[in-house]
Amino acid sequence: MNPLNRLEAFKLDVLKEVGNIGAGNAATALSRLLDKPVDMKVPTVSLLPFEQIADKVGGFEQVVIAVFLRVEGDAPGNMFFLIDEESAKKLLRNLLAMDVQDEGYSEMEFSALSEIGNILAGSYLSSLADFTRLYLSPTVPAIAVDMAGAILSYGLVQYGDMGDSALLIDTTFLEDKEALAGRFFLIPDPESFERIFNALGVPTE
Repeated sequence: MNPLNRLEAFKLDVLKEVGNIGAGNAATALSRLLDKPVDMKVPTVSLLPFEQIADKVGGFEQVVIAVFLRVEGDAPGNMFFLIDEESAKKLLRNLLAMDVQDEGYSEMEFSALSEIGNILAGSYLSSLADFTRLYLSPTVPAIAVDMAGAILSYGLVQYGDMGDSALLIDTTFLEDKEALAGRFFLIPDPESFERIFNALGVPTE
C-alpha cells in the first residue's frame, strides 16, 4: 500500500471508531427514551464526494424523510439523517409501537422521527467532539419530507457552499431480526475536515 492509500485508510479507521462509539451511545440513549432495549448493528462508515450522497438514498428524485441540523463551533458543517418512507414507517411501527397510517405523517410521528434523528446526530457529534476535543454544537433539528435532491439543495441555499466530501454512517436498527436502515451524513464546511484530522493528530497531506 502506498503512503497516500495508507493515510486514507488510517483516516477512515479513525472515523469508523467515531461511528462505532456514536452508535453505542445512540442505542443507549434510545433505550432510555423508549424504556426498551434498542439494538444497532456496528455501522459501516465511508467517505464519499458530496455529489454521491443522493445516490446512496436512491437518487435525487427519491422521496425521503430528512432530519437536518447545522453543526456550529470549531469545525462547522451540516448533518442529515435520511431515511426512506418505507423504513420510516417500519421504524415508527416496530421501534416506537405507533399506530401509523400508510399515507402521510401526523405531527406526533414527525416529532418522533425528529427526536430519533436528533439523538443519532447528537451521539455521533458527541463522539467526534470527545475524540477531537473540539467544541461542536448542534442546532435545533428541522424535519422535512421531500426528494433527496431538494433537501440537499436546501442545505446549500441555507448555508452556502458545503464541503466537497461527506462522512456517511449507515445506521441500522434491529427489531425482531428485521433491519431498519437509515443514513447519517456529516458534511463539514470546506476547512473543517482538515481541522478535525489535525485535532486527531492525523496528517492531512
